[in-house]
Amino acid sequence: MKNLAYTIQIRASKACVWHNMLDPELYREWAKAFSADSRYEGEWKQGEYINFIDPNHGGTRAFIEELHQPQRIHAIHVGTISRDGIEDTNSESARKWMGTTESYDLLEVAGVTELRISISTHEDYEEMFNNCWPKALELIKVICER
Repeated sequence: MKNLAYTIQIRASKACVWHNMLDPELYREWAKAFSADSRYEGEWKQGEYINFIDPNHGGTRAFIEELHQPQRIHAIHVGTISRDGIEDTNSESARKWMGTTESYDLLEVAGVTELRISISTHEDYEEMFNNCWPKALELIKVICER
């Protein structure tokens, strides 16, 4: 597994960043860095499953292991989802994806929030994350500072 980290400073409270990062409509604005029609299905709650999808491409399914509002989310990916909405845990690509973890940590100092994204993933996904997360973080920053 490759350990990846991305960080950005946002001139907004962590409550604002948290809300704007997870609001379903605003999520679509910044998650387009990953795929044009990215969205999620489910709720951001500890112990729940959430699907990250683009209806045109499929997506992934994750389990929210830890959630402390408004400072931390830790999720583990448990499979992929086909364009037809079918969960896959058996294909080679799904097995490579399974076990990927994502952590979102927010730390606020003097009205500036540092958003840290930590990912542990198969090396096949390193380039995708390195291309997409910096763009996504810039979009989150724009949304929060407008």
